[in-house]
Amino acid sequence: METLIPTINRLQEVFLTVGAEVVQLPQIVVVGSQSSGKSSVLESLVGRDFLPRGSGIVTRRPLVLQLVHVAPLEERLKIENGNGVKQNAQISYPGVKAEEWGTFLHCKNQIFTDFQEIRREIETETDRSSGENKGISPEPIYLKIFSPKVLNLTLVDLPGITKVPVGDQPEDIEAQVQEMILSFISNPNSLILAVSPANSDLATSDALKLAREVDPDGRRTLLVVSKLDLMDAGTDALEVLLGRVIPVRLGIIGVVNRSQHDINTQKSLEDSTRDEQAFLQRHYPSLASRAGSRYLAKTLSRLLMHHIRDCLPELKTRVTVLSAQYQARLHSYGQPVEDHSATLLQIVTKFASDYCNTIEGTARHIQTSELCGGARICYIFHETFGRTLQSIDPLGGLTELDILTAIRNATGPRPALFVPEVSFELLVKRQIKRLEEPSLRCVELVHEELQRIIQHCSSFSTQELLRFPKLHDSIVEVVTGLLRKRLPITNEMVHNLVAIELAYINTKHPDFTDAAQVSASVNSQQALDGGKRWKNEKTGEEKTLAPGFSSPSKGQAINLLDTAVPVSRKLSAREQRDCEVIQRLIKCYFLIVRKSIQDSVPKTVMHFLVNFVKEHLQSELVGQLYKQPLLQELLIESQDTAQQRTEVAQMLEALKKANNIISEIRETHLW
Repeated sequence: METLIPTINRLQEVFLTVGAEVVQLPQIVVVGSQSSGKSSVLESLVGRDFLPRGSGIVTRRPLVLQLVHVAPLEERLKIENGNGVKQNAQISYPGVKAEEWGTFLHCKNQIFTDFQEIRREIETETDRSSGENKGISPEPIYLKIFSPKVLNLTLVDLPGITKVPVGDQPEDIEAQVQEMILSFISNPNSLILAVSPANSDLATSDALKLAREVDPDGRRTLLVVSKLDLMDAGTDALEVLLGRVIPVRLGIIGVVNRSQHDINTQKSLEDSTRDEQAFLQRHYPSLASRAGSRYLAKTLSRLLMHHIRDCLPELKTRVTVLSAQYQARLHSYGQPVEDHSATLLQIVTKFASDYCNTIEGTARHIQTSELCGGARICYIFHETFGRTLQSIDPLGGLTELDILTAIRNATGPRPALFVPEVSFELLVKRQIKRLEEPSLRCVELVHEELQRIIQHCSSFSTQELLRFPKLHDSIVEVVTGLLRKRLPITNEMVHNLVAIELAYINTKHPDFTDAAQVSASVNSQQALDGGKRWKNEKTGEEKTLAPGFSSPSKGQAINLLDTAVPVSRKLSAREQRDCEVIQRLIKCYFLIVRKSIQDSVPKTVMHFLVNFVKEHLQSELVGQLYKQPLLQELLIESQDTAQQRTEVAQMLEALKKANNIISEIRETHLW
């Protein structure tokens, strides 16, 4: 079971190499107010002076401290020389000829045997990130200390809880420090070592307050009562240490810190530890065996090992799940390009296939929020275009004046016995011409949708296409160019459809009503109605309206035949009849043509635009892009994709190593 803490340390090193904290590893987080004795507690655990000292806030960056127990130098030298039996892979460190030493993660391959240098390096690295005037930073410093005097532990020393900003510290320094502390102790896999001085009221302890926020049941909290020797004369901390004031689930341990005088006179930690035990025996004899720095170190090691044991199953599951997720992400980024020709053909073929499938409605990524592709084109044909044609009034924009003027112009100087056919053709062509604009608009809408499909396929079709921005832009340019070339051809054909209808007015169409029948019907209706009279209130003039016409509203003058027929003359029954006949014939023929246009325009658009693009898209892409000088240029990856693939590959490798490390732990190690 003693191998669990080194195992967690190895896991921490693995994940630090990729600069990510995707896995929350078990560790002990030291929390306390400023000058509560945190640094003294940590140094007593190590048995060395190595932490920065001074007034005000000294710890300004999190310090992740890994303590690694090693064999004494003499024993290690025997093993290296082949005179000893190697019991543990961690017991020998070739090349290190020191009893105790430290290493920093940011100082690769550099060994510190002088602990004063370790202190200076912590100060230098703190100033580098946090500035030289009391600023703070959440970026951790990673320090590993090897010694035969320490127990295997992983601790995190955090800045002390402060109230008043000094130096470069912002006004909200207290909130920033608390937020930093909470980010560490909120990890459910961390143990909280709350340090509170004995000469202050435990009920006002900032460390315990923060611990209670994230660990209300106290399952992860251990309380250290420091500075037992500084209590007022006649008082002691017995009630506190026994848990009668504030109970703590993992226990309460009292320690005696070195005084400033001890530090100034460079009193050794060994002497301080002996004096601490003597003090505890004198003042707390019943608790002496369960207090002090040595007991604290053993307790922390035991608690951390049991905590790691409890966290291992969940930790292994987390690593396994993350491995699968990162493997999928790595696969989505694709492999580095080796065969440019094959890769280009594969991407172009995939894009062309997805483009055509989107039109056909067989694409894998089908949108549910809006119509897209072929469904949108169908909606344009039968809803947008169809409704627009249906809304066109066959007689819209055609007044009775226009009709009667056309009839008179077609007869010349001679009065006509019948309605002239020329006037009908002239007027019906004018109405048929109105079908051209919505037909061309239909082509435009389909063209816009075909353009939208390009972006749709770029987003959903293949991750490979997003890897190569130049290839993506080139494909968009080729498809846009193909659509641009087909647009005038399709417009011309639609224009011709209307021109064909205008070229020959087929009055023998089987659906067209015979003019004689229309004339007879109008005569019969006129005889039944007897004609309607309308009187102009301003002039007193009376006129006869053709059957089916309503009189103008009050105040509206009638403009019928203002130029062709004298206003003073009454509208004759013959003129009423001729106007009605022409109107009925125009409406009948217009509906025939509208039905034909409504059917032929979608077919034309499909043949000349949509189907042509579908059939020639891949060959156009290959012809334009598959050129040897372009291959290298088109398949240059974006920097973001390359960087993300590298980062994901590194994380996946770290997860694999982590999984192997966890798998090395036998069941026997857990008990």
